[in-house]
Amino acid sequence: MVKHVILWTLKDEYSNEEKDSIRQGIKEGLEGLYGKVPGIVEIKVNTSRLDSSTADLMLDSTFESADALKAYSKHPEHVAVADSKVRPYVKIRSCLDYEL
Repeated sequence: MVKHVILWTLKDEYSNEEKDSIRQGIKEGLEGLYGKVPGIVEIKVNTSRLDSSTADLMLDSTFESADALKAYSKHPEHVAVADSKVRPYVKIRSCLDYEL
């Protein structure tokens, strides 16, 4: 199995209320991919953060294999969520993929 963890920092131009809405949209969009994209074992988005955080939210996901993760990255359902709910609002993306 493979873990796929992403930390995002949202653009500075958004108010706290806008960021809350954006985080919720990202959470609903990505978690909604479970059962639609083959190879996802688990997918969770953490939107709660302490003031000491340097990122706004985190994706914590597990895939059956590296090939399943690669297929996920190109899957139309994932691309649609990424293009509409994530990429327009993010200024920094950090990713760590590793085998379990």
